[in-house]
Amino acid sequence: MKLTDLRAFARRGWRALIATLHNGLAAVGLAAIAFVALEGSTLLQAAPAESAAAPAAIDAGVRAALPMPQNEPDPRQRALASHLAKKYRVALDATEPLVQEAFAVGTAKGIDPLLILAVISVESRFNPIAESDFGARGLMQVVPRFHLDKLAHHGGEDAVLDPLTNIRVGASILKEYIQRMGSIEAGLQMYAGALDDPNGAYTQRVMNEKAWLQRVAPQPRRPANAA
Repeated sequence: MKLTDLRAFARRGWRALIATLHNGLAAVGLAAIAFVALEGSTLLQAAPAESAAAPAAIDAGVRAALPMPQNEPDPRQRALASHLAKKYRVALDATEPLVQEAFAVGTAKGIDPLLILAVISVESRFNPIAESDFGARGLMQVVPRFHLDKLAHHGGEDAVLDPLTNIRVGASILKEYIQRMGSIEAGLQMYAGALDDPNGAYTQRVMNEKAWLQRVAPQPRRPANAA
């Protein structure tokens, strides 16, 4: 074979090899592109679900961490708490739960909540650690040694200085005395240990306070067409 023919043959072989490599790389490239396209579509389809689920999970976690919404305070109770706080120089944050408890207990026991608040006003001026020489203690001046049975349901004698417990026990005693004596007036006199007072001074003080509280936060009027 001549040298020129050998060179021509070599050039043709080299071109064939280059073509083969080029086509092979192109095939590999196409395969890679196809793979990316297929996998990418799968990832893109999964992405919206994941992106939608993530904020939902975060939002649920945030809601769980937040405190439960509280009911709006009753305007009448709020007015009473504000009045009592100013009159007796007690923090509003302290009088509000006491007023709420008086209403809750009064409703449960069938006693006017204003009567309970009036007794507290006269007995202790809303001082939860008040104590008399006779041994009466707390907001409603409960004498523990006379009412151990009632205090036992709330943890014992020491519970008398818990403000909410004192209201519950004091209201139970007042309810019992009213029923025993047959009237609010006589029940109040018995509560004060003043049955021998013919003038009913204690009852008058409590009823005057109750009337004042009624003026501070009057009972809402019922609609004219209400049954």
